Amino acid sequence: MKAVYYEKFKGPVEIREVPNPVVSKDSVIVKVEATGLCRSDWHGWMGHDPDIVLPHVPGHELAGTVSEVGNEIKNFKTGDRVTVPFVSGCGRCPECNSGNHQVCDKQFQPGFTAWGSFAEYVEIKYADINLVKLPDDIDFVTAASLGCRFITSFRAVVDQAKVKAGEWVAIHGCGGVGLSAIMIASAAGAKVIAVDIDDQKLEFAKKVGANFLVNGKNVANVPNSIMEITGRGSHVSIDALGSQETCFNSISCLRKRGKHIQVGLTTAEHKHPKIPMDKVVAHEIEIIGSHGMQAFRYTEMFEMIKSGKLKPELLVGKTISLEKTPHALMNMNKFENVGVTVIDKF
Repeated sequence: MKAVYYEKFKGPVEIREVPNPVVSKDSVIVKVEATGLCRSDWHGWMGHDPDIVLPHVPGHELAGTVSEVGNEIKNFKTGDRVTVPFVSGCGRCPECNSGNHQVCDKQFQPGFTAWGSFAEYVEIKYADINLVKLPDDIDFVTAASLGCRFITSFRAVVDQAKVKAGEWVAIHGCGGVGLSAIMIASAAGAKVIAVDIDDQKLEFAKKVGANFLVNGKNVANVPNSIMEITGRGSHVSIDALGSQETCFNSISCLRKRGKHIQVGLTTAEHKHPKIPMDKVVAHEIEIIGSHGMQAFRYTEMFEMIKSGKLKPELLVGKTISLEKTPHALMNMNKFENVGVTVIDKF
């Protein structure tokens, strides 16, 4: 099969013919119909993820059709239209037993712990508890765009932050995660402030639900700007990028007893950001991490999509072919694209 392939971190990325994946007793093989290009894939190529073993095929936001099932699989069959959370649980550890598959002790992540979906086929392990059947009215491109950024944002906004109607929510970074969080918080009835340094991305944020826009390049102090807009600060603030600056600003713009949700990956020199701990203590600020979402939580999200409250298809900026993926992957840190890029031609 054709796949995107690299043998060295920060090294060449190319299209190669590689062996097809082999099904195991508790896995399925999925024919990939669409797969999202995410900054996490760039982090993997850079060597920021310790789980990656070289050589490697990246890709973790996927949707497709089941082409083969293991002999222990009970819930899925050949021909099923499916997607999968980018963090999949083993189903046996204490975290999985408590329903928290997104922080499984032995988690399976396509594109990180195993070869991923920038390929014609991909194996999905622990399939019975992790695969999600797609509703007929959700196309593969839209489903692939859900796989990491949208579901992570859904859990961050709905489950972790518990955003309520009328609350102020600040979103720092208007990439795929940030735009998803903006749409979901807006659907929850929040007043949303989008923060970025790119006017084009901010205008896109406005189209998907942002009420106020803050360009970090044009203001002297982002937290102060948010304080001026809200009067007392945000109830919830989400770092959707994962940098020293966005993490600090997100915590600093909160009102007393507000919630900071860390969604953006802080890696390399951003791994241990400085935070205003004096404010965290004095104002009883909550700092909460958010990492993926369990397969069983897709049902509520699908219902909101079906009702029209959420329209993730609006977040898809463009689609590309597998052949164009190596160049797009290596250039992701330039932040040139608006919206989510999805590979749908193999």
